[in-house]
Amino acid sequence: MVNPLIQEVVNENGQTVYKMATFDIDVIAKMNGGLAPTLIYLQDQKDVTDWVRALRFGIKLPSSYIEDYDAFQAMLFQKEEKAINDLYDTISIRPKNMSTSKQILWSFAVLSLMAIPLLIAMFIMR
Repeated sequence: MVNPLIQEVVNENGQTVYKMATFDIDVIAKMNGGLAPTLIYLQDQKDVTDWVRALRFGIKLPSSYIEDYDAFQAMLFQKEEKAINDLYDTISIRPKNMSTSKQILWSFAVLSLMAIPLLIAMFIMR
C-alpha cells in the first residue's frame, strides 16, 4: 500500500489484512471564497488531505478491503460535521447563547430589516 493511512497487519487467523493506521485525524473547515467550505485533514499537524481523498475516491471501494474503514469513515464524518458547524458559527451574524424563542425573534427582526428596501421600492413604484 502506498497510502500511509493504511497498514498491513496479520490477524489472529494468520491472514494478512488491511486496517487503518490511525483514527487520530483532525478536521478543519475553511472558506476560500466559494460556496462550499474546504475541508483539511491533519494528523499530528501534518496535512493528510490527499491521502484521505485518495482513499475515498480510489477505484476500489475502501470498505471492501480495509477491515475498520467503516468506523474510520464514521469518525471522519462526525469530525467534518463539527468542523463545518464551527465554521458557520464563526461567520454567522446570529447571536450565540440565546434561547430558541429569542433566536426566532432575532431571525424575524433580521428578515424585517432586509425587507425594508423592498417595501420602499414597491411604495416608490406606485
